Amino acid sequence: MRTQMEKAEAFRALHARPGAFIIPNPWDAGTAKLLAAMGFEALATTSLGVANTLGSTTVSLDAIIENCRVIADATGLPVNADLENCGADDPKTAAKAIARAAEAGCVGGSIEDFTGDPQKPIYDFSLAVERVQAAVEAARALPFPFTLTARAENFLHGRKDVDDTIRRLQAFEAAGADVLYSPGLYDIGTIRTVVSSVGKPFNHVMGFADPTLTVDQLSAAGVKRISVGGAMERYALAAFLKCAREMKERGAFTYVREMAPIGEIRAAFG
Repeated sequence: MRTQMEKAEAFRALHARPGAFIIPNPWDAGTAKLLAAMGFEALATTSLGVANTLGSTTVSLDAIIENCRVIADATGLPVNADLENCGADDPKTAAKAIARAAEAGCVGGSIEDFTGDPQKPIYDFSLAVERVQAAVEAARALPFPFTLTARAENFLHGRKDVDDTIRRLQAFEAAGADVLYSPGLYDIGTIRTVVSSVGKPFNHVMGFADPTLTVDQLSAAGVKRISVGGAMERYALAAFLKCAREMKERGAFTYVREMAPIGEIRAAFG
């Protein structure tokens, strides 16, 4: 098993090499081990996936951190933590989540400008920047190179304002963020415009984007890291519901023909 320093350095190296890489989002130890067995080079947690497994529409920071610990312990891969708004509005309080993620075994993590309040979903610009600055300071205080991602959430919350999104990402970059991220960008033209406006590596999430886009297209547009957020977990839930409906509505069990091979699962878990 690699040390945390080795994982941190390996994660940084992925962001420095040519082209884009995929960082899939497991939601428990089993899915993390399956992805590692397939040869993925890094993993990212999904707060939506955690909430769904708990049967909730929201998730606490404590639950997020515990899920980070489970996934980080499951494999030797670098893990990036989806920390939502880091559990607090106040910059210094929010920044404490960075150290908690590191203590849980993660070598990267994100802070976003979504407040969690649907009535006022996006932090004011100055506060959003202060929060990133505090998170950067917390990351730099760690004994290994923690990769901090700063997220501008406009497009997920009804504010499809490219100019304001770029303004925020540029300010987050100036504040010291290592990776920039704006979930909700759909088409390749908008993605290219946003990515070209910043100089740091850009994470694009495919859970909200044109599903026909490929790694090659995103790489050509300047994207460095490609995640999927809660998409795989929601796909798994779709399969679960399909099985349940077949039993409930038809009294049938044909879904068993499509079960994952037990040998493949045992090989990954062994």
